[in-house]
Amino acid sequence: MTIALAPVFDMLHLFTLKPVFFALALDTIFSTQGIMVLLLVAYAGAMWMFLTSAPKVHTVMVSDLNVAQQFYEGLLNLPAADVPLHYYYNYEQTLGTASIDPLYMSSAMTTSTIKGANGAGGLWYQLKKNTQLHIISGANFGDSDRERHVCFDAECLEQLLMRVQIQGLKHKIRREKPLNFLVKDLEGRVIEMAEVAN
Repeated sequence: MTIALAPVFDMLHLFTLKPVFFALALDTIFSTQGIMVLLLVAYAGAMWMFLTSAPKVHTVMVSDLNVAQQFYEGLLNLPAADVPLHYYYNYEQTLGTASIDPLYMSSAMTTSTIKGANGAGGLWYQLKKNTQLHIISGANFGDSDRERHVCFDAECLEQLLMRVQIQGLKHKIRREKPLNFLVKDLEGRVIEMAEVAN
């Protein structure tokens, strides 16, 4: 009979200890250190949510902006960005090239080229919901004077390659890492898309 009652006493003992542990846990949580830890955890969660959902800008350097505009708008069908993220990040002031605020531009302007007072600005396209593509000049021409589009981000070039494949454009992948592929446009120009390793 004592053997059968032993588990019952153990269970009763656990039920009496449970409120004690619960009270200790509440006392620890609502102490000064507990509140500080809770605040740090909440802050870390908020920062993680912000950083994972923050808008991204991928920059591609091209050898000719006009050819790039024909390629990205005409062949890849990328929509022009409504408000370029340089307005969000405010980096034109950090570069010392203050430009016209895109919110003050007339809605009749449908071009994706946002130019500042000094003529530099590039092309802005909406790649995904929270991702924009910034096209700037500055890349050298490749072999045989082929157009070059250079990017420092593998994710950006992978998205562009996927877009090329979806549009059914003739392309050839030359190298996987760092990613390098060729695309032929409608005028027969070969455009080299190259990832530059950091």
